[in-house]
Order: sequence, then C-alpha cells, then structure tokens
Amino acid sequence: MPVQFNHTIVHVRDRERSAQRLAELLGLAAPVPYGPFLVIELSNNISLDFIQDDRTIHPQHYAFLVSDAEFDEILARIKDHGLPYWADPLHRQPGRINTNDGGRGLYWADDDGHNLEIITVPYGGWPSRDET
Repeated sequence: MPVQFNHTIVHVRDRERSAQRLAELLGLAAPVPYGPFLVIELSNNISLDFIQDDRTIHPQHYAFLVSDAEFDEILARIKDHGLPYWADPLHRQPGRINTNDGGRGLYWADDDGHNLEIITVPYGGWPSRDET
C-alpha cells in the first residue's frame, strides 16, 4: 500500500466550538466523538481530530481544496458569521481573495489562531489525482 495521509490532531481550547464551527463553515457533517476527540471526516478519507488542550496552543495551518461552488458557499458562510478573511497567509490583505494559479483562495483564523485556507486549485496549478 502506498503511504497515505490519514488524520491529524487539532489542539484547541474548546473542541465542541472549534470542530462544530469548522464543519459548519466547510459544509461538512457534524463532528463525531471518538475517545477524547471530536472528528470531522473529509471526503478524501482524511480526518481532523479535535482535542481539548488547556496548554498553550501552537497555531497550525490547514488548507482545504474545494470546488468553485463550495468556495462561494464557504465564503458566504464566513461573511454571514462576520469573520475576517484575507487573500494572503500573513493576513495583510483583508477582505480580499487571491487568484493564485488560476483559482481562488482565502485565509481566515479560528478562535485558537489556526490559519485556515480554502483554495480551488492546488498550488502550482497541477490537476488533482481525480482529474488525471
């Protein structure tokens, strides 16, 4: 079997709030408990496993490849929640989206400072494996 990415643990202060909000923004099924985690399943058999952590959170970056229609829906939900978003990872271009590699992308931060991103074209513009 070739090596595949399976899951990652997302450390947050409030796993219910963080997992539920991300699932809602991305239009995904509600998180499911599994041991100490709340798990969000992505369509490519990868999961984000949210765990409550009272220690210092070290923000990470999580990027999601979405269709153009999904991008529009997610952007609308981000705006409906009144969340700030940026065209760049350093959050220097507020309220804008980027058009890198011929697609669209944007960044927003969750309550723990994780830098979240949606893009419609992978970096470098290469096709997804589903298109090859």
